[in-house]
Amino acid sequence: MPCENVKQNDRVLTIRAHSGLSGDILLAGLLRMTETGEAETDRLLSAILPELSGTVRLTKRQVNHIGGWFAEVALPHQHEHRTLADIVALIAASGMDDAAKRLATDTFTLLATAEAAVHEKKPEDIHFHEVGALDSILDICMSCELFTRLAPARFVVSPLPLADGGVACAHGIIPVPAPAVLELLEGIPVRPFPDDGETITPTAVALLRCLGATFGPWPAMRVERRALVYGTRVFANAPNGAIFACGPRDDG
Repeated sequence: MPCENVKQNDRVLTIRAHSGLSGDILLAGLLRMTETGEAETDRLLSAILPELSGTVRLTKRQVNHIGGWFAEVALPHQHEHRTLADIVALIAASGMDDAAKRLATDTFTLLATAEAAVHEKKPEDIHFHEVGALDSILDICMSCELFTRLAPARFVVSPLPLADGGVACAHGIIPVPAPAVLELLEGIPVRPFPDDGETITPTAVALLRCLGATFGPWPAMRVERRALVYGTRVFANAPNGAIFACGPRDDG
């Protein structure tokens, strides 16, 4: 399921997914890697949808007495079920950069294709529930905007951690990986995570694919920016987070 990628320089971005990845973890990590301040964050959010301005703040958080970063999101109350056409039109009408628009459209199209395969429907007939909610539009569009600004030549992610158990969604309690995640995992290396529940969200894995991620160990690079980023979920014995690092290639 290839998607268009953006590569303009010799910068390397890596994500080491300790306990999983979600849209808010990706958003927080990319805010740190691009060093985007509050004023510019609000400007970019407003360009996506005016009501998103002021909804995201990058804050410090401690988990198990270890400090990291967290994307604190406070959205207006809104629950709309949208079709792929609705979301594509929203992206097209936004003030996002053209490259970011393409990546965001690709990501939602990939999600619709995965959901369609799960439910045996056509992608255009899929009505997004969790994915179509305002927070996922925020996560996907903002992550694509920030990624195009960073424009890494290489984007390397560790094998993705997966657990057993279940997750509650609009269709009831379903096993993890969630069906849409399972559909999107083809060809992606994974490893076991010693806890139960959702570790990888559909939004995260679709973004990884459309942002052109490759999977493997730490790449050869000189670390210039780094961040430990936490997600909303809390596991009993492990901080729910990922390490982000970027910098120029260093082939020795």
